[in-house]
Amino acid sequence: MTIPQNILKIINSIPPYVTVIAATKSRSISEIKEAINTGITIIGENYVQEAKEKYAELKGLVSFHLIGHLQSNKVKIAVEIFDMIQTIDSLQICKEINKRTKKIMPVLVEINTGYESNKTGILPDDTLGFLNAIRNFKNMQVKGIMAMAPSMKTKEEYRHYFRRMKDLFNKLKHANIPNISMEILSMGMSDSYTVAIEEGSTMVRIGRDIFGYG
Repeated sequence: MTIPQNILKIINSIPPYVTVIAATKSRSISEIKEAINTGITIIGENYVQEAKEKYAELKGLVSFHLIGHLQSNKVKIAVEIFDMIQTIDSLQICKEINKRTKKIMPVLVEINTGYESNKTGILPDDTLGFLNAIRNFKNMQVKGIMAMAPSMKTKEEYRHYFRRMKDLFNKLKHANIPNISMEILSMGMSDSYTVAIEEGSTMVRIGRDIFGYG
């Protein structure tokens, strides 16, 4: 199937309230433009430098989200390129964003939902405290949470982690933390987005199922 066919198949199979982000790591400008021409309005990039190169050609055509880990020395460039940073995972990064940005930067807090020692992200048990620690940064607006679930062999194995994220999302929403909004629950990729949506995801990040392998 072609990129447009893949996108239409996905969009027609999910609820209208779910936002599809095309994960475009290593994808060419022509591939990305095909996706944009078929209705994709947001692309997700893993690396700041790669996104910077694409931004030069795609600025104004699509919104850029950072869906990979952000290093402190890349913040200055990141806040210029991205419309949202989905991978907030430390107080230091928040301080850098608040210092460097010239706009109110929308962000999501990345949750290490699998408690994996080799992964970045805030542990679920620490999330409430973390949000209270960053709620007064004037140049940053928390819009929700994001998760990278552990890699599983079957779609059904993801369900436990997505359900845990939804429970956390509801807990944080009901906490009514000043200056923190819980609007977006970003979880689910090509091998798991259908289950993620069933468990409450409002934003999915899809690469392979849009562009194919490669």
